[in-house]
Amino acid sequence: MTTASGATSSILPLELRDVSYGVREQLLLKAIRLRLEAGGMSVILGPNGAGKSLTLRLAHGLIEPTSGRVCWLGAGAAEAALRQAMVFERPVLLRRSAAANVDYALALHGVGRAARRLRVAEVLEKTGLAAIAQRPARVLSAGEQQRLTLARAWALSPEVLFLDEPTAALDPTATRSVEAIIENIAASGTKIVMTTHDLGQARRLADEVVFLARGELLEHTPAAEFFEAPRSAEAQAFLKGELLW
Repeated sequence: MTTASGATSSILPLELRDVSYGVREQLLLKAIRLRLEAGGMSVILGPNGAGKSLTLRLAHGLIEPTSGRVCWLGAGAAEAALRQAMVFERPVLLRRSAAANVDYALALHGVGRAARRLRVAEVLEKTGLAAIAQRPARVLSAGEQQRLTLARAWALSPEVLFLDEPTAALDPTATRSVEAIIENIAASGTKIVMTTHDLGQARRLADEVVFLARGELLEHTPAAEFFEAPRSAEAQAFLKGELLW
């Protein structure tokens, strides 16, 4: 795909090679081996404390593994860093208008002023925010703020977009609006890797499921297979709503 920087070669697949992460004496992730290919939505599931958000942050490069390696097989780490983006559960927005938030991200990536103006208008229209483009970002509703963070990320045409519980704080109507945007971003060619605690959402969106429990990767399978016939006892219990300790 062509990104905001004009690059056309792929940074994927992404591999986590025996990635572990610990804090002091506690090992939170244990020798994760995971390969993510281009295309589709990869949804990371698991109970609280399974290591879902940690895995996402390690893959994105926000933190370094205690051991093991995160490898972008199609490009070096420096190039890969410019061609991926991440959206968090709680939006992180600048003290400026909705449009200016998107414009600033594009400016940081070296996009010229005229091109920025067109791209800002395009993504705000696609995310249903055109009518409030000049409104201060921090007075928007929770759903509008999350749509804005997605618009800002989408404006950069990332090859990979990491989403950490993007609808956890939203009501059902706002959740469906955000899901529709995520689906449109995926349809534009961006690889989506997201965590969620919402099984209904995972069923709606996932092409494949990465299932974690107690810091271990137990399953990485097509979504239909996971939901119909999970292999591990932990996944079976999780889908039944049973507590996993």
